[in-house]
This record gives sequence, structure tokens and C-alpha cells, in this order.
Amino acid sequence: MNQHKNYAILINNKSQTKGLVHDLLSNSVIDEFKELHNKKGLLFSRSEIERFMDEEERHDTKILTQGISQSLKSMSSGEQKKALLSHLLEQKPDFLVLVNPFDNLDIATQTNLKEQLLSICKTTSLVQLVSRSNDILLITTDFFKLDGNKLFSYASPETFWEQHEQASIKFIETIPSPIKPSEVEDTQLINFADVSVSFDGRQVLNSINWTINKGEFWQLIGPNGSGKTTLLSMITGDSHKGYGQDLTLFGQKKGSGESVWDLKKEIGYFTPAMTDKFRGYHTTENMVISGFYDSVGLYTNPSDQEKRLANQWLKLLQLYDKRKIPFLELTTGEKRLVMTARAMVKHPPLLILDEPTAGLDDASAALFIALVNKISQESETAIIFVSHRTEVGLEPQFDYILAMNKNGSTGKVTNHANS
Repeated sequence: MNQHKNYAILINNKSQTKGLVHDLLSNSVIDEFKELHNKKGLLFSRSEIERFMDEEERHDTKILTQGISQSLKSMSSGEQKKALLSHLLEQKPDFLVLVNPFDNLDIATQTNLKEQLLSICKTTSLVQLVSRSNDILLITTDFFKLDGNKLFSYASPETFWEQHEQASIKFIETIPSPIKPSEVEDTQLINFADVSVSFDGRQVLNSINWTINKGEFWQLIGPNGSGKTTLLSMITGDSHKGYGQDLTLFGQKKGSGESVWDLKKEIGYFTPAMTDKFRGYHTTENMVISGFYDSVGLYTNPSDQEKRLANQWLKLLQLYDKRKIPFLELTTGEKRLVMTARAMVKHPPLLILDEPTAGLDDASAALFIALVNKISQESETAIIFVSHRTEVGLEPQFDYILAMNKNGSTGKVTNHANS
């Protein structure tokens, strides 16, 4: 029987988590966590992994990877988190502070980590700071919400869950039409026929057969290292592994004279990495307009027609009032919506969304999912949605599931209409 209190703190994009984590670990008196006062606490977070990684690279000081030849940087997210947790447990803490522990992990690794934490909590209290309510462990006894730097408590678990049931979200406006319709007339956009890929003698993909047709909504699923990134890079033309393969992209056989830029014209693409390190000073309106020029940020004078269409997208997203403010001042969730609109302004034949909800809180993720569903329902754009988590409310027609084997990952199609 669990003798410890286990805490969950739901955070959002405005939560000042650093201050609370500092107070918890420095033994500051916090009324809501008085049971942890004068106890030894340690931090399990992405920032801690990056700190140890920096030590290893700068000073050749191996702490998490002591005794093994592999560097921390070369490990997968799952391996890094496993190494950190093992290191923390060796120090026998009284409690662990966990900041979004399941982010960037595939489903199998998430399940393993949850099982391990459920075992750990028998002897060690857990303080979970999570953006997504689905990540909260079932053994949680005390529930809170951190809004800015203010901590709000809930009278009971039932009260918390009643208040955090996900509501259905709908956008009122319709998807704006493109200035010019797509010139791709073929129904079939992408076709992999028995495609196999190896790196340095190690087979990554084994006999992949996958056809994507106009207007289809696909979810690409697979564990870390299964070849998802390799598949996407072959579609976008960023990988040379497509040459010599039976791969057709937008009606052209790979290697028949197409350029990377020809392919990119047909694809709208978004991954959070595009904006996480973006520091350009551009208005929200200009970021949407930049989609016409395949740039991140606007560096030319747009036409009145382009401005008008960009503002129609911002009205759809209910961000029209923020059109003139700097893009960098938007919340993380708002930035993701804007970048998806940027990818869609030309109604490309294919939209690729690579881990688009990673790090979003529940409310922002729900908005994003509603937008993706709407794009699928109201446009002819095909969608590939890549995510490690099962997103509540997402409505793909098909899953393409990669399964890792010793001879490389194989693919399987699941049709949601038949499930």
C-alpha cells in the first residue's frame, strides 16, 4: 500500500515552473507541500539531461553514461531518460520532481516509464509537473494547477477531473480558398513500392509499401528509431536514400530529374523546431504571408491578395486582433496554429505535421487538433500527422504503423473506417 502522497501540478504555457521547482528542491516552506519540507528532492527533466550533456561535451565528464562507451548525446530520448532516472535513484531521494516526463517518448517507452514510476512511488514521493492531464499517474493523491506563479489546489481528485474534461472545440469560419488551385492532378501523390533503406550496413526500413492519395488523412506511428524521419525526408527530398528506389512523388519517379525545390512547392511542412529557435522580428500577419514564399518570416513586399488571404486565416484562428503584434509574443500554442496556417496558405497537395503538439498544454493541443481535423474535412490537402502520443479528438482516416525488426522496420496500414 502506498504510504506517500503523490502530487500532480497541471501547467500551461504561462506557468512559471522554474520558480516552483527551485522552491521545492531548495526546501523552501510551501504550505501545500509541507510533507516534503527538509526532505531530499531531485529533478527529472529535459533540462537536467541537457545539463549533463553539456558537462560531457565541454569537460568530458561522464556522469549518466559512466562505464559505457556511448555518449549521452547519441542516445535516444528514452535511453537518456532511463540513464537519468537510474542516476537519481542511486542517490536515494525522498521525492522526485518530474517535469513532463513522457514528452518525446514513443508509446512503448512511455508505458515502461509509467510502470517504473508506479514502482518507485512505493518508497519515494512523486511531484509531477505536466502539461497534459493524460500524463498524470493514477496513484496521484493531491492535485494542483500552476497559473503564472500562483498555485491553485483542488478539494479532491474528482473535482480536478471534472474541471479538466476536454471540451469539443470547433472553429466557426471555413478554410480560406487558395489564390491559385494546385496543379497536381494525379489522385496518387506518394507511392513507396518495396522500398528498403540502410545506413552504414544497418537496415532501417524493410520493403515499405505505402500509397498516399489526394485528400487522405494519415497518422504516422512508430517507436523512436523506427525510421519515421527517414520516410519523411525521402518524401521532402532531403534524403538521397530515395534514389534507385521504386518511389514516386507527385507523379514523378524519384531520380527522373526533379529538384528538391520542385518537391517542396508541393508540400506544406511544420515541426516545432522551425520556431523554437526562431528569433526574427516579424508580425503574426507576415509569418502567415511568408508561406507564399516558402520562407520562415517575410522578406519581400506581399500583394494585397496575399495579405487578404493571410488575414482570412487569422480570422479563422481567432487571432486577427493579433495580426500586427510580433510573432514571438504569441503563446506556444498560438505560434503552432499560425505556422500551420503558413504551411496551408497555398493549399499544398500534402501537409506534413511532425510532432506538432509536443510540449503543448491540453487547451492548446485541443485547438490544434481541431484545426487539423478541419483542414482534412474542408480541403483536398492530404495530411501526414506524426506523433508519439494518441491525441484525443484527432480523426485520421488511416494509420501507417512502423514496427521495428532486426532486418529493418516494416509497415502496416490501419483503416479507421474498418476499426
